[in-house]
Amino acid sequence: MKPAFISLCLLFFIGASAFPQEKEPILIFISLDGFRHDYVERFQPENLSRFIAEGVGAKGLIPSFPTKTFPNHYTLATGLLPEHHGLVDNDFYEPEKDQVYTMGNRSLVQDGYWYGGTPIWVLAEQYGIKAASYFFVGTEAPIQGVRPSYYYDYDGGIPNLTRIAKVFEWLQLPESERPRLITLYFSNMDDTGHRFGPNNEAELKKSLFTLDRQLGALFEGLKSFDLPIHVVIVSDHGMTEVSQDRLINLDQLTEGIPARVVNNGALAHLHLEDPKEEEKVIQLLLSRNPNIRIDDLNCKENYQDPSAFPQRKGDLLILPEKGYYLADTPGMMRYQSQTARWGTEVFGEHGYRPTLSDMWGIFYAKGPLLKSGIQVEPFSNVHVYPLLCRILGLPIPTAIDGDAAILDPILHK
Repeated sequence: MKPAFISLCLLFFIGASAFPQEKEPILIFISLDGFRHDYVERFQPENLSRFIAEGVGAKGLIPSFPTKTFPNHYTLATGLLPEHHGLVDNDFYEPEKDQVYTMGNRSLVQDGYWYGGTPIWVLAEQYGIKAASYFFVGTEAPIQGVRPSYYYDYDGGIPNLTRIAKVFEWLQLPESERPRLITLYFSNMDDTGHRFGPNNEAELKKSLFTLDRQLGALFEGLKSFDLPIHVVIVSDHGMTEVSQDRLINLDQLTEGIPARVVNNGALAHLHLEDPKEEEKVIQLLLSRNPNIRIDDLNCKENYQDPSAFPQRKGDLLILPEKGYYLADTPGMMRYQSQTARWGTEVFGEHGYRPTLSDMWGIFYAKGPLLKSGIQVEPFSNVHVYPLLCRILGLPIPTAIDGDAAILDPILHK
């Protein structure tokens, strides 16, 4: 471990061990955005590999549809499918408000109207457990009128080590003020995966090993606290390779179709002016490009509940095949500029069907209540939430999609 990371840990060793052992468990819930299920096996990062060997690791964490950042982070936090918690995509149209929710609009992101379910930090606060967040989707909004006791508005420029240092500060607080739930978010692997794709060994390894050293600083620092700390590490989705020649111009594809087109990438939502024209529109779209599929939202292949939030999902979904990607005209120009600047004709994207293993993320966990040295089969990310409730001793809400029985076997009886 490099001296800078050792110094970070030692900074918080002093006085930390003075705290007595608590009976009540502490949970640190970490998201590593865009961390694909096979990265650890491929690159063998030292600290994460040791963490997994000493705890629990899954062969893959299967995201919910669509395999995008906001829907899946909030699914991890609530145990609900995106169509049940309401964030049906990163960007979507809400006819009732005549607004397009987008993750780049800070006023909407911080508006509790958009967020259904009971995220783990809200449940914790409702039962008298203080929660803290150095970023996680939903923590900036008053959901059911509740925010974490400690939280920050998202700023991707905040260094990872600053976030980690704040964890140590929170754990040093007096017992009455100390959070028992802490969420963290790191975007390293998503940023690198988008820029270079998931097959650029050199760039991925460089980012992964930097992140691994930072996590190593966290793991080492936590050892100094005489507290029953549990760490659960997840990711929202994986990544697949897309080449510039497989971009599909969404503006040209939908030209002349009377509909509101929302979002792009691995899926676009069409809100038709006349829903009776649905079949005609489907045939027209399919005739324009052989590398797309159309979902009329009556099937359960993508969104599993056709009746939930139908107004936000629209009438039709345009779904490019794996390796193809929808972009509007400005997006096409942006990709051309980016690939020229980064010196590569390929990049990475996500959002495709969860059945594609490239979309699978990670689940690693370690702590006193958890068994060690075991590996579990891939499972749906809706089942993470009940485990978080179990660790914190919280009642599991009944109206969720997750099932506690899936991960109960990794807990000590």
